[in-house]
Amino acid sequence: MGQIKIINPGFLTTVQDLGRYGYQQYGVSVSGVMDQLSAKLANILVGNNEGEGLLEVTMMGPQIEFKSSILIAITGANMQPVINGNTINMNKSIIVNPGDKLSFKGLKNGCRSYIAFAGGIDVPIVMGSKSTFLRGKLGGFEGRALKAGDTLNIGQPSTSLYLLEGKETNENFYDMNNKTVELRVVLGPQDDAFTQKGLETFLSNEYHVTPNCDRMGYTLDGEKIEHKDKADIISDGISMGAIQVPSKGNPIIMMADRQTTGGYTKIGNVITSDLSKVAQAKPGDKIIFKKSSLQEAHALIKEIENKFEQIKFELSKQVKIEVLRTKKFNVRVNGNIYDVKVDEIK
Repeated sequence: MGQIKIINPGFLTTVQDLGRYGYQQYGVSVSGVMDQLSAKLANILVGNNEGEGLLEVTMMGPQIEFKSSILIAITGANMQPVINGNTINMNKSIIVNPGDKLSFKGLKNGCRSYIAFAGGIDVPIVMGSKSTFLRGKLGGFEGRALKAGDTLNIGQPSTSLYLLEGKETNENFYDMNNKTVELRVVLGPQDDAFTQKGLETFLSNEYHVTPNCDRMGYTLDGEKIEHKDKADIISDGISMGAIQVPSKGNPIIMMADRQTTGGYTKIGNVITSDLSKVAQAKPGDKIIFKKSSLQEAHALIKEIENKFEQIKFELSKQVKIEVLRTKKFNVRVNGNIYDVKVDEIK
């Protein structure tokens, strides 16, 4: 088992997985990663299950010291990661050694990066998930964002680090350099609460991401969307990507830490395949909405699943060496005991 120490947590760094499902009826938010595509890709690169726990980094990267040899991969927003001051590639698995330090030079594009560790992050599974629900102080690492001095345990990798090292993909699911984000939406469930003019306003105007955007939701600014009567409804469930429109007429896109129910009219829902684009948008970015259909949404999910299968196939061919057998030893040096693993390779 490996360990990492947080030297500086950055702006907001939390442990997340794909979310805590099945408890919304009790008022527990789903949480989980904001950008599922980048998180899955990071885990695949280090040989983990796609839903394994990893670090979600927002806007400004942390500084991390490695206490043992660990395989990592970083995906999502490019914050220009460096190891001991040397630039490393995004979307590539690399081995770091005890004493190495990971840091970030600054945000180049996107909003959120994902750091996966071979073997995953060893935190308690709470209600079926490793995700941190910040407002509920639940799950993840002590129910909170990471802070300086925290030490996290890393699990046992699925296979030899040498077999997993150097796996790389150039596949992109979306363009993070684009400052105008097009989001496809399925109208409903209360689109009939809006005037025809309101619907046309929603689908034909440009909206801006305001500073009021976080893991709970993105408040947008732009042309007011007109209701027929009122904005309030009897509270009902809220899915990720639901677009609420309060009486002020500005849309709010609900995200991972959204409340479980809400009483504002929802004009539509961002389709699943475009949710990662919301997660990577930041204040000042522009958003336009395009009407979609359930059929298109389902077809795009299938397209992404096929793309992941293709990536896994391509990565499986990037094996550089074959490990014939592995032996483990305990070695004492200057009074300290170290776990040493020796691979016999072909």
